[in-house]
Amino acid sequence: MSRMPLVEPEALPPYLKAIHDATPEDNWLARNFARAFGPNPALVESYQSFYLPWHTGGAGVVEPRLKELVRLRIATLNGCVLCKSVRMAPETVTESEAASGVDHPEAANFTPRERAAIRFAEKMAVDHHNIGDDDVAEMRRHFSDAEFLELAMMAGQYIGFGRVLALLQLEVASCPID
Repeated sequence: MSRMPLVEPEALPPYLKAIHDATPEDNWLARNFARAFGPNPALVESYQSFYLPWHTGGAGVVEPRLKELVRLRIATLNGCVLCKSVRMAPETVTESEAASGVDHPEAANFTPRERAAIRFAEKMAVDHHNIGDDDVAEMRRHFSDAEFLELAMMAGQYIGFGRVLALLQLEVASCPID
């Protein structure tokens, strides 16, 4: 059950109502995401106006596939069912890569650049205080400075947003008795 009161769908502002109504009824998590943020719809709208162009909308210097691989790995590490189930770049990341490949990058058919990004994102998510000069040097072997900064920034926001969903308990679905 969400730690935030869930705004009734008919009381949602238009932006959140559109998100809610576009989500299949059996997707409790995504539908209630819109309802939980009902008290502050401008926050979600502003966040998504940043996030979507940078993630899959062509903004930035890092290809959307790489950002999606990083996002999916962090979703697993955060335990974010909603984040892991959403496919933001299905045309560039296969279902197999999304479902389990990112969780075993050495066994998957990823490029060295993709593996480096996934490993770095994992370390950011679980051991960021121990990222050292060697870790940064490894990333800089695969990425320009601009790419490295973008990946680090995107990984940070993936980590943070997934944890916000977890603390709101939007990951715990309760099914009503019919």
